[in-house]
Amino acid sequence: MVSPERADRADRREELLDAADRVIRREGPRASMNAIAAEAGITKPILYRHFGDKNGLYHALAQRHSATLLTRIREALGAPLERRERVENVIDTYLAVIESAPQIYRFLAHPDPAAEGLTPAGPLAPTLQSIASELSAAIAAQVDLGPDREVLAEAWGQAITGMVLAGGDWWLEQPDFPRDRMVQILADLLWGRLAAAADNPSATNNHNGH
Repeated sequence: MVSPERADRADRREELLDAADRVIRREGPRASMNAIAAEAGITKPILYRHFGDKNGLYHALAQRHSATLLTRIREALGAPLERRERVENVIDTYLAVIESAPQIYRFLAHPDPAAEGLTPAGPLAPTLQSIASELSAAIAAQVDLGPDREVLAEAWGQAITGMVLAGGDWWLEQPDFPRDRMVQILADLLWGRLAAAADNPSATNNHNGH
């Protein structure tokens, strides 16, 4: 059973993350610990007491926001759609999530390395690696790529994730560029060999069996 003291600390931590969210939505990647502490009505040392340092806050925020992204990507990969529609659905899901909170995304994916000792890799990196692994597993299971299927699927999962990440970064800075058009552009770019490959027979049989 969780002690009242630990429960109160967890609740306070969530309140501080809420405050951080509000500041980041206003100020973006350069949101400071001072501004977040002020928003929460506390001093920076108290904020550090909860998270250790800004990296600790970054990772707590990444955990909060990445769970939703991963869940939606998994749902998009598992949707009973034709292959082209599934590709578009996965891309659209990712772009919709970053579009819904662009400043949060920028803060997590592209932190300011000059600010308070942050690492340039960004706290969203583990989430992106998880997405790449999910894509690789789905490609290996659903597409017949021949004897090199596992290697190709892993390479494609990594490459697709990197492409959509970079494309999404660019697209967020184009306010008049419709999301559905960006989805089509990225899906078209992917569609060469992916369209030519046959379905994995076992995946087709499993799908028909449900």
